[in-house]
Amino acid sequence: MNDHSKSRARPWAKPLAQLYADEVAADVSSRIDSMLSRYRKIVDQSAQRALNESDVMLITYGDTLVDDETPPLRVLHRFCRDYLKGVFDLVHILPYHPFSSDDGFAVIDYYSVREDLGEWEDIEQLAGDCRLMSDAVINHVSTQSEWFRGFLAGQPEYAGFFCECDPGEDLSDVIRPRTSPLLTCFEDGDGNHRHLWTTFSADQVDLNYRNPDVLLAVLEMLFFLIQKGARLLRLDAVTYLWKEPGTPSANLSETHAIIKVIRGAIQELRADVVVVTETNVPHHENVAYFGDGHDEAHMAYNFALPPLIAHSLINGDSRRISDWARKLSLPGDEACFLNFSASHDGVGVRAVEEILDNAELGRLVDAARAAGGLVSFRKLGDGEERPYELNCSFLDLVSRPDDTQDVTVRRFIASQAMVLSMPGVPAVYIQSLLGTRNDLAHVERTGRARTINRSQHAYADVQEVLGDESSLQAMVFSKLTRMISVRCKEAAFDPYGVFEILNLGKEVFAIRRQSSRTSEVVVCIINLTGDTVSVEANVSGIDVLASEEIDGGPTELAPFAVRWIRCKGET
Repeated sequence: MNDHSKSRARPWAKPLAQLYADEVAADVSSRIDSMLSRYRKIVDQSAQRALNESDVMLITYGDTLVDDETPPLRVLHRFCRDYLKGVFDLVHILPYHPFSSDDGFAVIDYYSVREDLGEWEDIEQLAGDCRLMSDAVINHVSTQSEWFRGFLAGQPEYAGFFCECDPGEDLSDVIRPRTSPLLTCFEDGDGNHRHLWTTFSADQVDLNYRNPDVLLAVLEMLFFLIQKGARLLRLDAVTYLWKEPGTPSANLSETHAIIKVIRGAIQELRADVVVVTETNVPHHENVAYFGDGHDEAHMAYNFALPPLIAHSLINGDSRRISDWARKLSLPGDEACFLNFSASHDGVGVRAVEEILDNAELGRLVDAARAAGGLVSFRKLGDGEERPYELNCSFLDLVSRPDDTQDVTVRRFIASQAMVLSMPGVPAVYIQSLLGTRNDLAHVERTGRARTINRSQHAYADVQEVLGDESSLQAMVFSKLTRMISVRCKEAAFDPYGVFEILNLGKEVFAIRRQSSRTSEVVVCIINLTGDTVSVEANVSGIDVLASEEIDGGPTELAPFAVRWIRCKGET
């Protein structure tokens, strides 16, 4: 380390001082420096370009696609090469480590790849062909992890690793994402009963960041994932990192300090690694994880978007989503949203509790149930239960049972066009890409509502159905991949560009996008209704989706039609 780097202020210094006493903070800072010295010698330092309009993310489990004896990670790699070249530059593989529950989110060992998925070489090969996002489940670990077993056994290196709490404490203000008990009683090796925080389930034990050794252990793990090829890190459920009885224990200032330490340390290792926060909370709390635009998340999940898209298409009305989108702002040019409609989880509704009224939320719940989906709840401090997420494939959520196949496809493609049109980086869940419907048989096998949208597919079956041009799945796949391919070539979709929400009537969602690098402009207009709509867009240019000239007069849109108009004179 050169003299300059020794003398300059560490980006983690201030947040560490917020978390720990001076002597402890100084020791942690020194240990971070030592860790960086070790990993700089083994982490590839070849820089990657900044994110741009060509970056669209595929979200998938490592074993969504299976093929006999071939490791699923290699099957996924084959699918990306054979079907997705030039479409998805970013790939998010959901937790691929050994786990004990919650489809991967109760991690046993971060330093291993599940044997049934493949090996580290498979992860590294995928990372060589795309930018890989890896999950970092840093709020909790599995009860079967070495950390937790060591804690119960009284091993000194794991002392204080988990959050203990007297069950007599008043925890009524704690915000819960689940209806399961907050505290779980465990018996340690000496026969003592230890009551520990288990925010998500009795198998997922919360880490104690009051212990600086926990923060250092988490940083070491993140550095290891970067060494193995991760160039985006998804910090899962970070809302709940810091616990404080008598408070909501969510979104506390100490939580933001932890993220600042993590970002600062990661940036010192590789400046191009993107820190992504996953915080399924009301929208104003979610955007707080950008910090000042340079010190927390580079990217945050735009959790309000999925329920607002569903609301818009179910009601044929853009007013709620347009009013919300007009107020979107970012604190700097290094921050952007990760936009999506569906993921491995359901459609969370917490983010829109302050945007949609109770009646509108109720209609979303009714729509999910009418589509054959399920609804999960969270528990409030007074014991009341409130909807937390809609467990339903997004295709089914925005469809109607009496729609023809053509209308079903058009509705769904309109929903994905809204994701692709918004400012930020778009992400598409593999089940959406494959046109998967609600998998109630999977729910019956697992007993978990979220598995309704976590189907596993034989690769040969996927090949067969995508080869049948008349199938719903092939129609969804071809239309969506073509739309993404067109988008990737339009500079106006730069994730950091400027945007303006247009008012062209409640029947359509309209947004003007402009590149931050050029003057190129694209106006996106999406018909949310099953009727033909004429709008006064007052733009002329080329509809890049239809390769059709637009003359500047009234623009006619067929039911659920999408127009992306590259404006004349603005290239």
